Amino acid sequence: MKTGRQFLQIPGPTNVPDRVLRAIDQPTIDHRGPEFAELTHRVLPGLKKVFKCEGPVIVFPSSGSGSWEAALVNTLSAGDKILMVETGQFAILWREIAKSLGLVVEFLPGDWRRGVNAEKIATRLAADSDREIKAVAVVHNETSTGVTSHIAPVRAALDDENHPALLLVDVISSLGSIDYRHDEWGVDVTIGGSQKGLMLPPGLGFNAVSERALDASKTASLPRSYWDWNAVVESNRTGFFPYTPATNLLYGLDVALDMLFEEGLDNVFSRHTRLAEATRRAVAAWGLENVSLDRSEHSSSLTAVLMPEGHDADALRQVILERYDMPLGTGLGKVKGKVFRIGHLGWFNELMLAGTLSGVEMGLKAAGVPFQPGGVQVALDWLVDN
Repeated sequence: MKTGRQFLQIPGPTNVPDRVLRAIDQPTIDHRGPEFAELTHRVLPGLKKVFKCEGPVIVFPSSGSGSWEAALVNTLSAGDKILMVETGQFAILWREIAKSLGLVVEFLPGDWRRGVNAEKIATRLAADSDREIKAVAVVHNETSTGVTSHIAPVRAALDDENHPALLLVDVISSLGSIDYRHDEWGVDVTIGGSQKGLMLPPGLGFNAVSERALDASKTASLPRSYWDWNAVVESNRTGFFPYTPATNLLYGLDVALDMLFEEGLDNVFSRHTRLAEATRRAVAAWGLENVSLDRSEHSSSLTAVLMPEGHDADALRQVILERYDMPLGTGLGKVKGKVFRIGHLGWFNELMLAGTLSGVEMGLKAAGVPFQPGGVQVALDWLVDN
């Protein structure tokens, strides 16, 4: 029999604060009534603050995958070309959705250890003299690798070439954890989800949408019904949705947004940056290697750790789960068995990090993985002084 709470440290779904759980636990109300309209008129402006946008944020009862599909079907037509970038497993999954919808995907290859290369995008856009590329799609924070890409240079690449392609960005594992600026960075569609930095269970998907994207939706011809932005935007004007919304998750979203604003978004981002740095210092002290190679691209949401040659990451994860009841993120796609991922995002603080790193260090020893002890103490010493 296990005692105490399970120590969930995967990179999402993340721990849900008790305050949010209590909000979700309220009785369901009439989603066509005035009380619900008031709720909608609170959460939609709050979401705009998190995305840092002035245009609409469209909410779907969905996972992040649904938000990917919504972004594509509202802006593109069958046979359109979309330029995407390989940064990890989630970039690949997004590519597969695009292909299944009848889009022509050009996929710039990557090594999974670096983020988006804006120069390569600029080179490809410069060669696109006929302007066949209708959209550029990139992942801001690649959850499978712990690499955060720089988005402003991608926008600059489009602007420097005066290229009309739309810019689509996935922020599913960075929203509410890493500074992101939809309007300032000229993004046309930003794709988000509820289950990571927003500290909610899975079930809400988001599209923050520019005027250019809304205009594109008027001529895009990929089939859509449930995912139609225009129906949602129109219904939202009066505080409602064109279908049954995830009422109780919206209760939770209302409180989660309050928590973010009470702490202050800049403070939220600073907290994530600080705890991520402490994690990386522990990893380095153990003699292990961060998947992310470029310090400027290290994720504040999670750290992906390479295992020593000949040692299986999933075997280590199993030891840690069985002994200490702490799930860690598995390696995905081509790094399966080679990588484990430590989530340090959302509702997370110094003592939770101390417990997480202690579980990893004990697990490394118990699993017989070669490492240098003392990473936990290095992280704690750094936190005390910083």
